[in-house]
Amino acid sequence: MSEDQKERLQKVIAQAGIASRRAAEDLIVNGRVQVNGEIVRTLGTKVGPKDQVAVNGVPIEGREKLVYYLLNKPRGTVTTNHDDKERPTVVELMADVPERVYPVGRLDYDTTGALILTNDGDLANQLMHPSGRVDKVYLAKVKGIVSAEQLEPLTRGIKLDGRKTAPAQVAIEWVDKNKGVSMVRITIHEGRNHQVKNMLAKVGLPVQKLKRERYAFLDLMGLQPGEHRKLTHEEIKKLKAGDYRNRRRK
Repeated sequence: MSEDQKERLQKVIAQAGIASRRAAEDLIVNGRVQVNGEIVRTLGTKVGPKDQVAVNGVPIEGREKLVYYLLNKPRGTVTTNHDDKERPTVVELMADVPERVYPVGRLDYDTTGALILTNDGDLANQLMHPSGRVDKVYLAKVKGIVSAEQLEPLTRGIKLDGRKTAPAQVAIEWVDKNKGVSMVRITIHEGRNHQVKNMLAKVGLPVQKLKRERYAFLDLMGLQPGEHRKLTHEEIKKLKAGDYRNRRRK
């Protein structure tokens, strides 16, 4: 068998729906993966269709069908497959999906909105890689009467933890002077932890509520909190092609 017919071990594990590509790499490094009865710890290892791969002693029976979903994540759920604190997870909301899916990226426990779940490790890595520059649009309810001047530094980039953020797109949705709160729309393509909250806090606007209303061109139209839908063939094709432009589904 030629090398062209073989695939990296972590990719095979991810495509089998066992774990994300990144988690599969951890499984390999920690000695929990066997190939033809031998423990393999090298990430560059390639395997073919005739190789027997086992994870935690359990053979991979074959590759699952690749599936792609968009979830409207509700508050009070964690973006992971398992939670040590036994909090509700986004995966538990996908109980009707027979395949083993995992979230692409993260949303905070109290953040709501658009989240992709899939068992396609290649696409997940593509979307999460910084070079992808996938736009993520958030609506943030903040404490304070916001002004354009206050938001202007965000459009140039500000330092968080010693590293400058990429320029963001920002807009004021509304201001309630009586209650002393405002709604801000912010678009970023990075994925640092708590990035939107930290950016707004940096300019004196603590976030009270945060919702991701769009991921690439995918919006939440027709989805109530906790609901999910399959991505269409056209949507999947566009994501894989790196076409993240904002065009509504017809």
